Amino acid sequence: MKERTHMLANKKVAFIGAGSMAEAMISGILTKKILLPQQINVTNRSNKEKLLLLQEQYHVNTFYNYQEVLPKMDIIIFAIKPKDIAETIGKIKEFTTNKQIFISILAGVSTSCISQLLCHEAPIIRTMPNTSAAVGQSITAISGGSSAKEEHTMLAETLFKAIGEVVTVEEQKLDAITGLSGSGPAYIYYLIEAMEIGAKEIGLDEELAKQLIAQVLIGAAERIKSTTLSSKTLYKQVMSPGGTTEAGFKVLESFQYQEAMVECIKRAAQRSTELGKQYSVVK
Repeated sequence: MKERTHMLANKKVAFIGAGSMAEAMISGILTKKILLPQQINVTNRSNKEKLLLLQEQYHVNTFYNYQEVLPKMDIIIFAIKPKDIAETIGKIKEFTTNKQIFISILAGVSTSCISQLLCHEAPIIRTMPNTSAAVGQSITAISGGSSAKEEHTMLAETLFKAIGEVVTVEEQKLDAITGLSGSGPAYIYYLIEAMEIGAKEIGLDEELAKQLIAQVLIGAAERIKSTTLSSKTLYKQVMSPGGTTEAGFKVLESFQYQEAMVECIKRAAQRSTELGKQYSVVK
């Protein structure tokens, strides 16, 4: 990490967008001392109050003057909504060059789309983190565009390791990864909500239920990371014939719980592809 951090020692970074993912990245990057506050610059469309909060909490620079700030940046990170990418790049492209590195966390938007919007062949890295970045536990998939070299993906990898783990993949896999791990925390929180409701209906108080559920999930996650056994083998190990787990499991099967989750992931991945086509300049 020291060698890669050194690569960022004199780099200036601009976040275009100041939402929860941008803040999680800023917090992780500063906590791990990958960058210093003065190396980080943040802007958003109009929420000056949020920029002031980031400035006060993290001591980073904030800006709205693209012409003054962006030409000085080494790395520009798009942390906006996919629907805003064309409008945003339209405002900033004249202040950018192909010597800069562009990193996108936008679902569905391809590196080739961003390249065409910028009107130059800069290195572009497409990424898909998730909201567990807020606690440093994201899993981020990254992929370099046609002009990105290994040194550029290494820089991106270093930044995203500040908020969790990183995997490098082919760009064509990113829509599938978006449907699985990008959207995945929401599926888990939905399950947790159901478990909380169930706990209440069987007489457990809210705080105790939350503690029990959280540790069940942490334990299951650690178990699956530490073994080569399949998930099916693991849940079979919990069940005894005629026991409590089997009784509950039969209810899940009657509601086609597993089939619903499979279709959920497939639909989310498909939606990522649809978004890419919707916002792409390549028809």
